[in-house]
Amino acid sequence: MIIEKNKKIRYGSKALESEFGPITFGKLLTSYRLAEEISQTELAKKLKLSRQKLNDFENGRRWPSLNLVFKIANSLGEHAPTWVAVVIEEMLRKEKLNYTVSLKISPAA
Repeated sequence: MIIEKNKKIRYGSKALESEFGPITFGKLLTSYRLAEEISQTELAKKLKLSRQKLNDFENGRRWPSLNLVFKIANSLGEHAPTWVAVVIEEMLRKEKLNYTVSLKISPAA
């Protein structure tokens, strides 16, 4: 469902999924890069990754470790638990396990 608010069109997560499929780590990276209007090479430099590795992530050919997802999200100024949850859900879907993941930051022990 598309919600119009203050003349801006906004998508809810369910509407995005129905139109574009499940949210994936690759789609998050690609949408961030396109919104920033930067090339894969520029984003790879920013993240200290090879352009090929970034391309593999964007196209779903490989997943980063959860620790790397955390580092990537933080370096982009994004909400790391959301990005980590997306990768975990993507891994679960690959195993044909229909779960959603919700993460929160635990207080320091």
